[in-house]
Amino acid sequence: MSTVVCADYPARPIRLIVSNGPGSVVDATARMIGQRLTEAWGKQVVIDNRAGAGGVIAHELAAQAPRDGYTLLFSTSAGLVINPLLLKLTYDPQRDFSPVSLAVINPQMLVAYPGMGATTVSQLLALAKSKPGKLNCGSTGNGTSNHLGCELLKSMGNVNFVHVPYKSTSAAITATVAGEVDFMWNSMPAVYPLAKAGKLRALGVGAKKRVAAAPEVPAIAETIPGFECLNWYAMLAPRDTPAAIISKLNAEMVKMFAEPAFAQKLAEQGSEPQTTTPAGLADWMRQDSARWSKVIRQTGLAAR
Repeated sequence: MSTVVCADYPARPIRLIVSNGPGSVVDATARMIGQRLTEAWGKQVVIDNRAGAGGVIAHELAAQAPRDGYTLLFSTSAGLVINPLLLKLTYDPQRDFSPVSLAVINPQMLVAYPGMGATTVSQLLALAKSKPGKLNCGSTGNGTSNHLGCELLKSMGNVNFVHVPYKSTSAAITATVAGEVDFMWNSMPAVYPLAKAGKLRALGVGAKKRVAAAPEVPAIAETIPGFECLNWYAMLAPRDTPAAIISKLNAEMVKMFAEPAFAQKLAEQGSEPQTTTPAGLADWMRQDSARWSKVIRQTGLAAR
């Protein structure tokens, strides 16, 4: 692609494929970014939600798209790192995509059904040890970061409970609110408002330390040293998208995330804004893949 064409980019609407459905935190974040890109460049960014199969549908579609900068992907650590470790896929995120930038980090929050009894992580672990295999940990599906959060808690907490996968975030949350499962992991923006409303009980966050958006909620690491369970979102493009376009996209993301009002809106949701260079995102993905690969081996999960 010539320098002139890159300078004119974008000359038409951009399609942003989102790996999660409408109304999700991922979707809301993608729409914030898409709106700002639309305002900056005067070309519409069209959100294309392609939820399903743990993000596999969205990734396959994006990987096969033209490499001209007019199809982009907004995805999560589940689709970009965890799925490739557990599933036999037609794509390789580190081979088939050109990284643009990290967008946000979402510490996972451990929430429980209020009637379950435990009000702290220590109490939850004690209850699980007194009832081995009797408590249930819900997730948004096998192979998701929520699922691995359950497995990591089981392993590092030296307890045994049952993992119960659901087909969507809303289904898993609804089940926990109703007491169908005892506790679950999810991104803070999705469950913290329900905890503040008393419909769920926040037991801890998966960050290394307490987060500013929920200072009263302890970090799990305060009870289980070294514990960390994070989810993150990032922007990518199909492999071999011209470097000049990747640079232009990256520069615009860094610019919008540096604006206090934009960053504050994300922070109020419990998200931690954090951009990177394209190379920085590639390194981030490799490091996260190595970390979760170790967890998967230790917990005995196998690719399927």
